[in-house]
Amino acid sequence: MATQTTAITARMVAAKAMPMARKIRRRSIDPDTGRALVTLGHALEYLADEFIREGGSFAANRGQVDAIQILIGLNRQIYMACPEVPTFRQWLGSFVHLWGNGSASGRKVSSGLNQGRV
Repeated sequence: MATQTTAITARMVAAKAMPMARKIRRRSIDPDTGRALVTLGHALEYLADEFIREGGSFAANRGQVDAIQILIGLNRQIYMACPEVPTFRQWLGSFVHLWGNGSASGRKVSSGLNQGRV
């Protein structure tokens, strides 16, 4: 049985990374979610270190590879469930819209910059 080797090129790596690179947005992460993400990160790091220490054979360690993939999926799912932080452009647009509507009717509209501060 002949084995086939595949050379991984920069183009292949770029094509694989393209779906994630299209739009990176910051997310608002509350403390409980942050702790969950940190814990998952530690578990991933531990499993990856064990996988490498044992030789890193995908066929022999399929259970570890599956566990790593499950944790990666959970990590991504938890992170993506967090609300996106609006970009400065979005925030400015909503502020200008609210300010324009508030000044026309004579009411004061808060910008949201000093929320929680007196």
